[in-house]
Amino acid sequence: MIAFDEALRLVTGLARPIGRERVPLARAFGRVLAEPMVAAIDSPPADGSTMDGYAVREADLPGPFRLIGESFPASGFEGSLEPGTCVRIFTGAALPAGADRVVVQEVAVRAGDRVTLAARPGPQRHVRRRGSDFRAGDVLLEAGRRLDPRALVAAAAADSAEVSTWRPPAVLVLATGDELAPPGECRGRPGTIPDSVSVGVAALAEQHGGLSLGSRRVPDSPAAMERAAGEALERADLVVVTGGASVGEKDFARAMFAPHRLDLLFSRVAIKPGKPVWMGRAGGRLVLGLPGNPTSAMVTARLFLAPLVAGLAGRPAALDWRPVRLAGPLPACGDRETFHRARRSDDGAVPLADQQSGAQKALAEADLLLRGRPGDPPRKPGAEVEALDF
Repeated sequence: MIAFDEALRLVTGLARPIGRERVPLARAFGRVLAEPMVAAIDSPPADGSTMDGYAVREADLPGPFRLIGESFPASGFEGSLEPGTCVRIFTGAALPAGADRVVVQEVAVRAGDRVTLAARPGPQRHVRRRGSDFRAGDVLLEAGRRLDPRALVAAAAADSAEVSTWRPPAVLVLATGDELAPPGECRGRPGTIPDSVSVGVAALAEQHGGLSLGSRRVPDSPAAMERAAGEALERADLVVVTGGASVGEKDFARAMFAPHRLDLLFSRVAIKPGKPVWMGRAGGRLVLGLPGNPTSAMVTARLFLAPLVAGLAGRPAALDWRPVRLAGPLPACGDRETFHRARRSDDGAVPLADQQSGAQKALAEADLLLRGRPGDPPRKPGAEVEALDF
């Protein structure tokens, strides 16, 4: 059994991007750039108007002017302004050659092709210069940037139809246990319980950048488990196994990978909950074993699966511990590092009353993990502790 920090060091040491691929912008949300995004065009592509009004020459103010045409965003005026002339222009349209300011329509009076000004224009010229946002060749987004909605705007503005991103790791969950049944079927199958863990683990993998291949329930049969392991290793970059990691007669989670040359990195970690968590390689793929109890599984998934998937997808490690103040008492920590479930409140972090590893209702209330070091004394409200978003 190894310490939490040592296990985490082994996990994050493997959390490196697994490959690049180019994807259309429409499918790039949430991906991480593998290369810088470089603009292919100037933005704006020409001097343009920021207001509806009339394009004029500054030297011709205060007018009057003779109207000689119009300029729209999709079709500009092809000629040039001569002294005393103007062009009707709309927001976003290119400025005609010779023009150097826009007179807003609120101060202009038009009669046929004659335009006069009801008031002297102010100092603002209402012109957006070519390349004032960025120039062709400028780096708009650095490699490593996650493509959130704002970054996608910049990528599209660069005139790129697709982007080079890190490939998200494909994650497949194997839920072991004869007692498991699909949610919705247990009421008609005595002796079964809903497979609740797989749903949460698969969602957490997607939340941190993985591509979920779903889950598969596997009975406690060595032959069936070995077959499932082989099929999963052929499909996924990372196989997550839930349950079967203890010392019972039907706990075959690690043994199911033995025919695929399982190389264990660690087999147990000195934490509570989640001591049976394990990790290794098999068939050239990564395998992470989580406990079968729902809270234990989700806590260990947050501590180990989240940073592993994030790193494989090119994201940061997803372990941002920060200090918070307790809004309720925290018991003393034993000889294992302990991760208490808690919820945020206006007064700070409130440790949940139900800390059982099988709790599921309480699990839904928790949005923080509070870290307790071995031997920590009881903490009173107001004390500061380390916390991680859960």
